[in-house]
Amino acid sequence: MPLATPFYLIDEAKLDANLQKVDRLRALSGAKCVMALKAFATWSTFEQIAPHMDGSTSSSLNEVRLGREKFGGETHAYSVAWSDGEIDEAISYADKIIFNSLRQLERFHAKAAHLPIGMRVNPGISHSHFDLADPARPFSRLGEWDLKRIDSAMDRVSGFMIHCNCENDSFPAFSALLDQFEAKLGSYLERLNWISFGGGLHFTGDGYPIDLLAARLKSFAERYQLQVYLEPGDAVVTDTTTLEVTVLDVVENEKSIAIVDSAVEAHMLDLLVYRETATVAPNAGPHRYVVAGKSCLAGDVFGEFDFPERLDVGSRVSLLNAGGYTMVKKNWFNGVAMPSIAIRRRNGQVELMRQFDYADYVASLG
Repeated sequence: MPLATPFYLIDEAKLDANLQKVDRLRALSGAKCVMALKAFATWSTFEQIAPHMDGSTSSSLNEVRLGREKFGGETHAYSVAWSDGEIDEAISYADKIIFNSLRQLERFHAKAAHLPIGMRVNPGISHSHFDLADPARPFSRLGEWDLKRIDSAMDRVSGFMIHCNCENDSFPAFSALLDQFEAKLGSYLERLNWISFGGGLHFTGDGYPIDLLAARLKSFAERYQLQVYLEPGDAVVTDTTTLEVTVLDVVENEKSIAIVDSAVEAHMLDLLVYRETATVAPNAGPHRYVVAGKSCLAGDVFGEFDFPERLDVGSRVSLLNAGGYTMVKKNWFNGVAMPSIAIRRRNGQVELMRQFDYADYVASLG
């Protein structure tokens, strides 16, 4: 019996293809890769992903605990700001802890002194198509940028985290950033044991020159005699997952509008946040529809697409690239049914991993 929509469908074979690229990058560069749980934390896939990674990295106490309990390998703990009530527990799960500011480092250094300690450094440059996601935007709170303050911390840190890429699919752009890092921070890099360049590098995309990236990272590591880390998240799951939905109604208002059993704000929130549209394939054919969600939000629209056949009540639509920053952001807006999570195994069978019901909705509110 087919699964009831809506549900996220993760394809193991497509995930394998991305993980092979992760393996190649690690082998050629010597860099370590830790899974960024802020982008994707569906732990039913960790058994497949973890053998191809060196561990996980977090943005909160919950994520660092999940990384320790479910992912394995190195567990990196980072947060924009740790609270007094979180820090002891975070340290207990961590193999490495990274502080966002000198003040946080000074407050909690004594507690974490038995661990490798890092500090986030903001070099003031970045690659981002969106101001909302740009760590180097004016007045950014993400990392220390003043060289005097950075210098004062060098006796207490063994590494830097420099995360300044967002959806960067250009190797030349990333290499140019490294050139600028070296020019500005070279004297500090020589005193470190490790550095993380964060995530945001889309090296699993079609045609990305992984060999060139690997060579650049390897030469950087050899020059400064340090261990390089990357923090891929979205790159690991790019093009592996769909959101499967069903048409509930078709209304006409100058355009044909297919209303599906999902909601953009609840199930693919980043489309609204970054003012983007979903994708479908092949997005070709004589029948054009606006695909819209069932919430009461007027702008609950996934996009406008062409289909080879007419859509009607009961038609299935697959919304593509629904892995990164979707399941970690799903919510109960309007009480719309939460999508289940399923995995298409390598043999083609679809296995249901998780369902959500009214009890989950009620429990989320209190």
